[in-house]
Amino acid sequence: MVVRHLLRVNRRLRRAAATSDVPGVVMIQIDGLSAPLARWALAGGALPTMARWLSSGSHTLVEWHAQLPATTPASQAGLLHGASAAVPAFRWYEKESGRLLVTNHPRDSALVEARFSDGRGLLADGGVSVSNVFSGDAPTSLLTMSTIGARGASGRPARYVSAYLLDPFGLTRSLFLTVAEIIKELHQARRQRLRRVRPRIVRTASYTVLRGLTNVLLRNLNLAVVAEHIMRGAPAVYCDFVDYDEIAHHAGPARPEALAALEGIDDVLATLEAVALAAPRPYRFVLLSDHGQSQGATFAQRYGNAVEDVVRRLTGAASPSVAGTGNDEHAGRIGVMAGELGRRAPGETPAAPGSEVVVVASGNLAMIYLNRFPGRATMEDIQERHPRLLRGLVRHRGIGWVLVRSRRLGPVVLGCAGRRLLVSGRVDGEDPLAGYGPYAAADLLRYDGLPHVGDIVVNSSYDPVTEEVAAFEDLIGCHGGLGGWQDRPLLVHPSAWPVDAELSDADAVHRQLVRWLERFGDRPGPGRRRGR
Repeated sequence: MVVRHLLRVNRRLRRAAATSDVPGVVMIQIDGLSAPLARWALAGGALPTMARWLSSGSHTLVEWHAQLPATTPASQAGLLHGASAAVPAFRWYEKESGRLLVTNHPRDSALVEARFSDGRGLLADGGVSVSNVFSGDAPTSLLTMSTIGARGASGRPARYVSAYLLDPFGLTRSLFLTVAEIIKELHQARRQRLRRVRPRIVRTASYTVLRGLTNVLLRNLNLAVVAEHIMRGAPAVYCDFVDYDEIAHHAGPARPEALAALEGIDDVLATLEAVALAAPRPYRFVLLSDHGQSQGATFAQRYGNAVEDVVRRLTGAASPSVAGTGNDEHAGRIGVMAGELGRRAPGETPAAPGSEVVVVASGNLAMIYLNRFPGRATMEDIQERHPRLLRGLVRHRGIGWVLVRSRRLGPVVLGCAGRRLLVSGRVDGEDPLAGYGPYAAADLLRYDGLPHVGDIVVNSSYDPVTEEVAAFEDLIGCHGGLGGWQDRPLLVHPSAWPVDAELSDADAVHRQLVRWLERFGDRPGPGRRRGR
């Protein structure tokens, strides 16, 4: 029924589109899905369309490494622009301007993209960006954080939202399914409480509504937009589906309700596959994720107070400025959709108060900024100004390691029983990075050099047996730091497309995607014109 409806409403576009035998490429991002969890979901039957592609031999699943920070904006800066180093976290503080940047705010994402865009992103040659943080320099960018205010290049996005909501089939179906999703959430949250599932958090009324909107309204709107541009014959489309990530944050990445969200995304894949058969050109599908998630009781649940409370006690600061202890990562997506209808960029960029100490959390990673020091404060500066701070942090049971920069030693990772010098690799005492994976030291050495990294970087404890971390936000499933599956995303690509180099980070995946578009798609490569 959905396929027939999409073909019917787009038949005029199909007749007007120029035909081509050069394949287009549809890239679907399943936000937050780790490769290990995907294999589990495939075995459990939650991803039958993907399983069919893999078992038939048409596609291959590979794992890639998401460098610190394992977040959507950092990974998409890499995947879409090859510029992951421009984003140090989901949210961060910039001392020079006294400004807090949050990447689910359109003005902030637009500012960040302007810093690294060179006009040659993944989608630059006629591509379409749908529901992403950054645009990939797509000439048509819809429901995308960084371009909601740039009306000239966004393809009249309000038309898509209003047309979808005014369509009797789409509106009636979405309203019914949204209410059903809300009822489902209420039942599943109650079931967790009655069964005393641990860990768990209170699933608030605002999240209940947000789940209904992201898992139904936004998903179906994304589907409608992608289907339209397939029928228009777009050379490349990239769309981020956040359904799984949103539920995994609140219920847990491997919980039944999170796996059920994957079934919904798999239905989208099957629908788009059917729509593509009627398109004016053949299409190839690429699936990928931006990061994984790691599970665990929150820092506050385990230890009775938040990380900013620990910092307050150790520094004597009356009230550190705090940012990033909420759980609204995808609320900005709904704000973007509302903004498309209202023809304005929703939300304002918050300015961090002029406190001496600013604490910013993203998942199980936190950054501490000391405003008394205009640049990056050194370990020696910190010890002189706050002699109890570093020692108190590393001795806390909920903290696994602390990264600081020494004047003499360079970047140093401190633990409760030892330290690691990142430049030389020397370990004194016990290695604080033991158990955090083979990429931990290299990731931290790179991370130390990124712009706007905190004076102190703090990662939660990690249990390698249970693979649990402790989010500094109110989230059961989290990502952004080290520990567990959060740095293990996936890439599912046509088997006939070779992987030319190690997929060591998001920038490497970007380069591989560009090569595939040039060799097998409709992106002009060196010495080749479009429509070869």
